[in-house]
Amino acid sequence: MSAKMNHEEFIRKAVVSLRKDGYKGIHTVYSGFNSAFKKYFPDEDPIAATNKLAQEGKLIIRPVKGGVMLYLPEEAPVIKDVGGDALKKMGL
Repeated sequence: MSAKMNHEEFIRKAVVSLRKDGYKGIHTVYSGFNSAFKKYFPDEDPIAATNKLAQEGKLIIRPVKGGVMLYLPEEAPVIKDVGGDALKKMGL
């Protein structure tokens, strides 16, 4: 049997394998990621693991309805600065 993957390897594989056609990320709940993580790492928390990788810049997390989306850093969609645009429209 092959050696067990670490968190980063597991999450990168999950994002690539579980995403639907046309999407670059996965929803942690609807894709089955959270359940799979808990089965592969029975005594560990998927939220803590993904947050740690996000802080290290190895994963991008975006909040969405019902959970979060996980993206690889090189594939994450760019977020537009809507706050800056709003201030500009307000003349501030």
